[in-house]
Amino acid sequence: MQTVWLTGAEWLAVLRIGLGLWWLESWRHKDRKGWFERGTGIAWAADVAGKHKWPPVKKGFEAIVAPRPKLMAYVVVYAELALGLGLVTGLLTPVALIGGLLLNLLYLVLMIHDWAEQGQNAMMALISLVALFAMSWQTWSLDHAIGLFR
Repeated sequence: MQTVWLTGAEWLAVLRIGLGLWWLESWRHKDRKGWFERGTGIAWAADVAGKHKWPPVKKGFEAIVAPRPKLMAYVVVYAELALGLGLVTGLLTPVALIGGLLLNLLYLVLMIHDWAEQGQNAMMALISLVALFAMSWQTWSLDHAIGLFR
């Protein structure tokens, strides 16, 4: 496919890298001291889950996250970092795209009542799907350079 300035494959790489930068910004602006030492992130999520209009969300949170808040804080924060780095560098790109899609869907379900969050998570999920099915790791990626996922 020919487009103005870049090829179609290069535009897909731009989309993938932009999504990675979005994840890195999400990681960068987190108050990690608050998340890790004071538990603010998981406490906030517990409050949201406790008021959720879908009972399975509250039950799932209580079963999976609540018993291990410190571990889950590290999982969430460092998952965002890993996703960003993977997408920007193009290393294990399909894994990062699927992981990001799942994390966005989880955020989407948790924040079902917050329309501002919904827009961001829906857009990131859509970009993940496009980048995944268009195999965006075929250009400007370490995956391509070392011959992964051909």
